[in-house]
Amino acid sequence: MAKAQFGNKTPKKPISWTALKQMARMYVHVKPYRGEFLLGLLMLLLSSGSNLAFPKYLGELVDAAQTDPSAIDGIALTLVALLLAQSVFSFGRIFFFERVAQRSLASLRSAMYNHLVSLPLPFFHEKRIGELTNRLQSDIGVLQETFTSTLAEFIRQLVVIVGGIALLVYQSPSLTGFMLMVLPLVVVLGVAFGSRIRKYAKEVQTASAESNTLVDETLSAVATVKAYTQEGHEKARYRRALDHVAALGIRGGIYRGAFSSFIILGLFGALVAVIWKGASLIASGEMASGQLFSFVIYSGFIGGSVGGLADVYSRLQRAMGATEAIMAMLDEQSETSNPQPVTSNQQPATGNQQPATSNQQIAVRFSDVHFAYPTRPDVPVLQGLDLEIREGQQCALVGASGAGKSTVVQLLYRFHDPQRGALVVQGREARDWPLDELRGRMAWVPQDVVLFGRSILENIRYSRPEASDDEVRQAAEDANAWEFIERFPDGWQTQVGERGVQLSGGQRQRIAIARAMLRNPKLLVLDEATSSLDPESESLVQGALETLMKGRTSLVIAHRLSTVRHANVIAFLHEGRIAEVGSHDELMALKGGRYRAFVQKQWNGTLTS
Repeated sequence: MAKAQFGNKTPKKPISWTALKQMARMYVHVKPYRGEFLLGLLMLLLSSGSNLAFPKYLGELVDAAQTDPSAIDGIALTLVALLLAQSVFSFGRIFFFERVAQRSLASLRSAMYNHLVSLPLPFFHEKRIGELTNRLQSDIGVLQETFTSTLAEFIRQLVVIVGGIALLVYQSPSLTGFMLMVLPLVVVLGVAFGSRIRKYAKEVQTASAESNTLVDETLSAVATVKAYTQEGHEKARYRRALDHVAALGIRGGIYRGAFSSFIILGLFGALVAVIWKGASLIASGEMASGQLFSFVIYSGFIGGSVGGLADVYSRLQRAMGATEAIMAMLDEQSETSNPQPVTSNQQPATGNQQPATSNQQIAVRFSDVHFAYPTRPDVPVLQGLDLEIREGQQCALVGASGAGKSTVVQLLYRFHDPQRGALVVQGREARDWPLDELRGRMAWVPQDVVLFGRSILENIRYSRPEASDDEVRQAAEDANAWEFIERFPDGWQTQVGERGVQLSGGQRQRIAIARAMLRNPKLLVLDEATSSLDPESESLVQGALETLMKGRTSLVIAHRLSTVRHANVIAFLHEGRIAEVGSHDELMALKGGRYRAFVQKQWNGTLTS
């Protein structure tokens, strides 16, 4: 699997053949709009051509004042026509490039998002969500700038440099040679100087951001600062950070002053030298004054374009880096396109399981399952897990923290696959199920319920978007949620806030239960669904869960005795294996049994949930 390197800043990538091939992969998103792109390119070339013609006619206008005054009006009209043409071509270039950029990048952004949501869960465990969303925004922003302005600017500057030098050579080869010895050297030195100034400007920005981070950190934990009387320490830290910002700013100011002096002396000095040389040629009759006027303007165009190439090149490097980061993410193997063949050590094992009765089929079977998380391959979580859940059965999975209970849910949903052993769901190896079909048969009510920052109606309907309002209401009533929903002024349309922060824990749980009820699943998974609730909320949620589990195959993971004691079968998980299986009464009858000791600790108040 390709590993993308994500960060908060778009990296620069050298413009190499490999980088260009990566950029060429973007063509699939530009291809539907290639006609408009070619029109924009044509407008760019025409705009650059009219720009190059402008100084030539300006020079002819100056010469006409001395040699042919009757031609002045005609040349002026030509200049006006050139200006109008250039404005039309510039508008067309921006219009077509912007249309192509917005549409193709919308296609790319959609492809990135679609690919992100199809990636396996371990990918998101290894990456920070903030970095991924930053990539989705900042890298696309870099490419948008490239398509709309940088690429056009690069082509325009190349046309100006090549075309301008060709016109200068045509006008005066000797003065062109003199200009090429003086002006480019000054421009290159100016670019190097400017690069140094930009470096210091970035250092100032970084140092300033760090000082702002200190303020944010201190004010966010101001109660802790005051409790430990560290106000003086924090003041001193902030003062040191500000002194560092000031020192960098002063140093940058010195460079900016030197750069200003250099521009005045170097650039204008080079311009004076070119005019001096041109004046000498006029005096000797080798050049007309209008030609020198055009020559100076062309020299300015060329110097500006050479100076701008460094910035354009830097922006193209960032575009290459953004392209590489985007393609690295798109090359990540998606969940649905990564089938794993069943190997010999993944065949179902009989273990200690009893065969299913003829009238009660096996809904889920874990057979000799071994698993360790990819980030901790040397720490086994499940070590030969054997577990059967029959159709319509309520199976409670109990054990100490870290025993692997939630890992069982992760495997059941195929967020991960076991490294060894077999998982069979309704008579079919889990790996053979299409993921959407497998997960479509299940509903999950986790301990930490996540609601979307939308309305209550949208959150419940999320499990089955096509459900009618009556079906949604029935699910809410069955989940004991309707009684609080109807008390809200906005009812169904009440916005729950980010991650459901506007609701209490019990209300969030009942919304999650209603969502699960609406799905009408074949298999229900409850993962510590009441562990963090107060007694009153737990009673309401427990009643909703009992309604939800009635007549349905259920896997219940819980610490609390009230949640598991009425289950058909209880499996006690210890060190990655099922240590005991039976009903509550059967397991309590086992003297020295692990489940019995577990319950007694809870009764004695020594076991926390």
